[in-house]
Amino acid sequence: MSSRDDESETSYSAFDDESDGNGESNANESSTGIASRDVVVPLQLYKIVTVFSTMFAVFTVVGGFIALDFATNRASAPISEVNYPLAIFGLLLIVAGTVVYAFSTRFRAEGMGKSKDDSDEPSNNG
Repeated sequence: MSSRDDESETSYSAFDDESDGNGESNANESSTGIASRDVVVPLQLYKIVTVFSTMFAVFTVVGGFIALDFATNRASAPISEVNYPLAIFGLLLIVAGTVVYAFSTRFRAEGMGKSKDDSDEPSNNG
């Protein structure tokens, strides 16, 4: 049993208002453990976020590899002939696509299942 099993997880909805009246949110005050970073949104918004963030991520990562490939002449250029600004730009595109995809996975629609770390669900599927 890991220490994570004893900690509670909470998901925050983009439409929940958990302010205490003075404009400060008290969502983190009630949780004692590691809070899940899932953001619950309506299904239509979830579909839009998923489609466009995945498209952006794929295009930027592929574009980053193309720029890196071009900057290094298909990884065959000597160090002195590498186009460093283009290589750095390619790496930045790869990182940007990765970050966008990682953050887009935090969204989930209302009614979607609980996170796989949640121990409240029985594992009776086998």
